[in-house]
Amino acid sequence: MNARGVGRRAFPVIYTDQVSALAAFYELLGFVRHIQHPPAGPVRFVALRRDAAEVGVAATDGTARRAGSGPVEMFVFVDAVDELVDELRARGVPVLREPADTPWGERVAQVGDPDGNPVALAAPA
Repeated sequence: MNARGVGRRAFPVIYTDQVSALAAFYELLGFVRHIQHPPAGPVRFVALRRDAAEVGVAATDGTARRAGSGPVEMFVFVDAVDELVDELRARGVPVLREPADTPWGERVAQVGDPDGNPVALAAPA
């Protein structure tokens, strides 16, 4: 299994109906906004970092809707989404969302960990 990952990055994504307010809260804790989708208009996703720590904040509806049952998912960059999903499926890992290209230029799938928590797998599209 090749899950080394692009840039070896992984971070939690918190889903909310209040993306701007939750992102502003993390900014009060010293996090700095480095990605926002879309760049203008209603905010659907914000990525924040503080030193080596990262957190994402995403809308609970629309294109960033969570497929899992929890309000938080782990977002992990991998080398090849489709191949890893095929290998995980063969090992009995539940696939919550099939691989698909996103409007922001990544290929993303979602699987469930052994406790049923959602884990997004992503790579550049």
